[in-house]
Amino acid sequence: MRRISRALAFAVLFAPALASAATLIDTLVLASTFLNGVIGLFITLAIVVFFWGLIKYLISMDHDNANEGLKIMFWGVIAIFVMVSIWGIIRLLQSTLKVTSTDPVIPKGIVVNPGRTY
Repeated sequence: MRRISRALAFAVLFAPALASAATLIDTLVLASTFLNGVIGLFITLAIVVFFWGLIKYLISMDHDNANEGLKIMFWGVIAIFVMVSIWGIIRLLQSTLKVTSTDPVIPKGIVVNPGRTY
């Protein structure tokens, strides 16, 4: 029953894309735009968590709240470090493999959308 509800939810999410006859490339561009926004949101959230810990540390009057503020700051720094490191690894792979464009690679024999150039 759970798989049926998941499949139904998946179908409902992608029904508008199918109804408007969106191509695979249009759908991938939409997903890429969404993921770029989510990544920016997560980096912003990690920075907010860090500053929340900093404020909690600075206004704490006792030792326990100061330690909790330090822990929050520590995990905020770890989150920022991990996200920026992954970003750097991806850029390193792009420069190593000489990937200069993020345009999709489409073989010449396949016509995706005849009226549109990529």
